[in-house]
Amino acid sequence: MLSLQVFCENMKISIIIVNYNVAYFLEQCLRSVYRAIDNIDAEVFVVDNNSVDNSVEMVKRRFPQVKLIANTKNLGFSKANNQAIRMSRGEYVLLLNPDTVVEPDTFEKVLAFMDEHPQCGALGVKMVDGKGKFLPESKRSLPIPSVAFYKIFGLSALFKKSKRFGKYHLTYLDEDEINKVEVLSGAFMLLRKSALDKVGLLDEDYFMYGEDIDLSYRIMQGGYDNYYFPQTRIIHYKGESTKKSSINYVIVFYKAMQIFAQKHFSANNAKLFNFLISLAICLRAALAIVKRVILKLLMPFIDFLFIYGGLLVCAFYWHARIMPANEQYSNIFLYIILPIYAFVWVLCIFFNKGYKIPINVQKVSKGVVTGAIVLLLIYALMSEQWRFSRAVLLLGIGWTFVVTFLLRAIVGKLHLKNYPLADNVRHRILIIGDEQSVVRVDNLLRKVNYTADFIGYVYYLEEEKPNKNFIGHIGQLNEIIDVYKIGELVFCEQNFSIKQIINLMTTLSSANLDYKIAPENGNYIIGSHSISTSGEVYAMNINSIGNKDNRIKKRLFDIAVSLFLLCTFVVNVWAVKNKGKYVKNIFACLLGKKTWIGYLSGSIDRNADLPAIKQGVLAFSEHLHVTDPDLIVQINSFYAKDYRVLNDLQAMIKTFKEAGR
Repeated sequence: MLSLQVFCENMKISIIIVNYNVAYFLEQCLRSVYRAIDNIDAEVFVVDNNSVDNSVEMVKRRFPQVKLIANTKNLGFSKANNQAIRMSRGEYVLLLNPDTVVEPDTFEKVLAFMDEHPQCGALGVKMVDGKGKFLPESKRSLPIPSVAFYKIFGLSALFKKSKRFGKYHLTYLDEDEINKVEVLSGAFMLLRKSALDKVGLLDEDYFMYGEDIDLSYRIMQGGYDNYYFPQTRIIHYKGESTKKSSINYVIVFYKAMQIFAQKHFSANNAKLFNFLISLAICLRAALAIVKRVILKLLMPFIDFLFIYGGLLVCAFYWHARIMPANEQYSNIFLYIILPIYAFVWVLCIFFNKGYKIPINVQKVSKGVVTGAIVLLLIYALMSEQWRFSRAVLLLGIGWTFVVTFLLRAIVGKLHLKNYPLADNVRHRILIIGDEQSVVRVDNLLRKVNYTADFIGYVYYLEEEKPNKNFIGHIGQLNEIIDVYKIGELVFCEQNFSIKQIINLMTTLSSANLDYKIAPENGNYIIGSHSISTSGEVYAMNINSIGNKDNRIKKRLFDIAVSLFLLCTFVVNVWAVKNKGKYVKNIFACLLGKKTWIGYLSGSIDRNADLPAIKQGVLAFSEHLHVTDPDLIVQINSFYAKDYRVLNDLQAMIKTFKEAGR
């Protein structure tokens, strides 16, 4: 679907954003863009590649002035950008990622530079990640075989200041100086439209990645220069929609490099480059797989060894101190049954999410208790000949509790990066803004049950005596962070410009802080999720039914209810009005085509911001027979932002007779 208002006259800049399932980032990006083009003749395109997260509905509702192209399938980055470029009327075209935030004067500065340098065909800016750290891909050189070799084998990281080895990210160039470069990032790529007309649009052979390198190279071949321009900055929440640590990313990216080599290198160089790329894929994929497997299995394996070792010690102790000397434990018990005990405990810890990162000791203890109950039940149900030693099992239960907690305590003391304890993940937060804003953000954090050891307020202006609810003011920020051991800062966007936020982020970046931005009147917070990595981001929102864990819970609820209804069908079918449709609904929910509990109907267009769920057989609070559209919106919003399985169960019981409609 296409929402466009056509004008004949030209304009200064056409901004094109290709979006795929990052609605919250897109909203923040668009807010920053419209602030930055306030005094510029500009048009903004959003090309959505068939997102399923209500991105299109959000744009229609909140940014009706956007020229929206809603594709019915994912066309990839190049094709989607080309769709908008062909319709654009700007003297300049900007390709902009949805997971970026621009400064208020970004466009004024870059357009002035382009106007002053007619030979500049394309321009990129200084990019920082969600922790305020410089992103080296802001400036790059062409990945010729030698440059690729230095990158793949780590020489570029070892010799950053070398013009030979540091060429991939041009690390020998000052990140704060304007320079001609060879390759710009597609996250922010300002293009002269006349240059595009000469060299052509993005190459659609690239689905994702590599198209920015290809276009940068063709612009230089067309007689233009590419510039790195660090006098303005953007935040790039790098990698939200495409996790760059994944094996899939490595393969897709390097395959794109192979396409580039085949197009632009000589036959011999292309063969050499393809060999290096294939080698890189194998090495990176193998290392990623091995690392992932080791990290996943290491803690369960250590648990198994210590639990089994402790059970053996318990068996030998009991035999030496209590059992008659002429009685012996069989090898089956010692070397088959006891390992099975240990395996059952590890399995129960796993199913209770005791191995999820960060490690939650409470979930580990639930796993140990579950394992103990399972083993005691199995022991009770076994025939007498297979009941080896109740005493060893009981001693083993005590040992397993002790050793699993002891191991987690050791891990906690060591502060291992890959195995953080949930209790050790420090959530000491400062909210910076005016009085009304900090209270709103505080309430938002509490609504989503975001556990924090400490939440403090800092006034956004330098005032001698801010309100008594504030710890201090922005001029005292360094001292407050140090005294209160702060780990996270949340900026209230209505009180700060993006430039001010980036200035603070880059100034404080050495303090290893997390930074988040709370949009004005928004129901989410965006920032850097640095518990495991500093480059990924998360959107913390009150629409918790859209969270991955809650979607899993809802799906499991549908399956469990459907199976229960099938097992008790001869009894429950008499309580339902339309029995034939009831049977169809059971199988539809079991197969995932429907969900048992959905939103109240009657106001769908006004629920566009709510997470999408399957069509409901029944609806939350349906038994109240609400008809007022405003109240329906409120009820659906409550259901979405505070999803609980118990709510679904209660709704199911109260409206069960309608389950056959």
